[in-house]
Amino acid sequence: MTKTAHTEPAATRPNRWTTLVLAGAALASVTVGAVLPASAAEPQDAPVAGTVRAHHTVDTIALTAAMQPGAMASGTMVRVGGTGVTGWTGATGPLSQDPAAHFRIGSITKLFTSTLVLQLVGEGRFTVDTPVQELLPGTLPAHWEPITVGQLLSHTSGLQKPCVDFVEGEAPTPEQVLAHWTDPKCAAPQYPVLAQQYNGANYFLLGLVVEKATGRPYADEVQRRIARPLGLRHTYSPKPGDRSVPGPALTDSGEIEPWAWAEGGMLSNAPDLERFMTNLLRGRLLKPAQQRQLFVMPALSEGAEDRFSMGGLLRSEIDGTVVWGKTGSMGPSTNGVFATEGGRRTVVYSLLPASRDRELMRKHLTTLVGAAL
Repeated sequence: MTKTAHTEPAATRPNRWTTLVLAGAALASVTVGAVLPASAAEPQDAPVAGTVRAHHTVDTIALTAAMQPGAMASGTMVRVGGTGVTGWTGATGPLSQDPAAHFRIGSITKLFTSTLVLQLVGEGRFTVDTPVQELLPGTLPAHWEPITVGQLLSHTSGLQKPCVDFVEGEAPTPEQVLAHWTDPKCAAPQYPVLAQQYNGANYFLLGLVVEKATGRPYADEVQRRIARPLGLRHTYSPKPGDRSVPGPALTDSGEIEPWAWAEGGMLSNAPDLERFMTNLLRGRLLKPAQQRQLFVMPALSEGAEDRFSMGGLLRSEIDGTVVWGKTGSMGPSTNGVFATEGGRRTVVYSLLPASRDRELMRKHLTTLVGAAL
C-alpha cells in the first residue's frame, strides 16, 4: 500500500459497442456509498438538505482489509480525501502504485456531461423543460413524444435498449450510435414513462445538445468549462479513434476503443476526480438554481434499484449517511467517485472485479466505501 496525494487510473480492452454499453450500464449501476474531499479552489459550500456527518479519521485498517485481493476483486485502488484526510491513496493486486495512474472512467463521464448541460441551462441557452427535438431537429423519429433535457439528465426519458449490433472494431459516431437506438426495428420509448431507467442513450443526446448549443466539440467544452478552470491536467475526452491510455496506467490491459464519448468515454485519475467532485458539490461549477437541481430526486426514482437526481447524480446511503456520485465501468475495471454533502469527504475507487454477482458486489463496495467515511 502506498500513501500519496495523487492517483490516476487505467487502460481497458476492446469490446463491441452494443456489448460494452449494456454490460457497462449493468456494472455501472452497482451502487455504493461514498465521501468527498477539499479542493485547491475554496468555493463556498452549497447546502444540501439532510444531516451533515461529522467525519472522523479514515479507518485505514478496515479500508486496507477491504482492498485485499480475494473473491470480489483481484486488485483495488482507493483514494480518500476531505476532512481529516490529505489524499490517502492505496492500491493492491496488479494495479499501479503510481498515484498519478490514468484509467478510463466509464460512465463517471456522465457527471461531466450533466455539468456542462446544467451550465448551459444557467446561461439561458435552453431549459430543463426544453424538448430535445427542438434542440436537435431530425435526430429522433418525428412520431415520438417530446423528450425534455431534464428527462435525459434524470434517466426518465423512456428510451429503450438498442436492438442493432455495431460492426466489430469500428468506432461509430454519436449520430450513428443514436441511429441504432432509434432504428425502426427497435422498441420506441414507452409512454407514459412509469419508472427511472438508466440508459446511455440519454447522454449521447446530451453530448449532441452541448455541441449544438455551443458550436464547439464536446471534448473542447470539457476542457474549457471544467478541466482547465479546475486544473484537471489528467482529465479529457479522447479524440475519435484514439485508443491510447497515457502512462502511467492503472492497469496494463492494452488499448480500448473510446466508443462511449459523452456517455462514458473519458479518461482521468483519482486526484482529478476528487477535485472535480469537491468543486461540483461545493457550488464551484454551477449557478445556485442548477446547483439545487443536482440534489432534487424525481418522483420516478422512488423504488428504482439505483436512484438518479434531476442533475444526474447517483444517490446512495451508507449507515444513514447520504452520498452522491457516479459509478462507471470500462474494460476490466469498475470505478466510482462519491462524496458527502458539501464535499466534506470523498472517495474514488477502481477495482478489477472477480465476481459478477451484483448483490455481492454491492455489499463489497458498500464495505469498501463505508470504511472511508
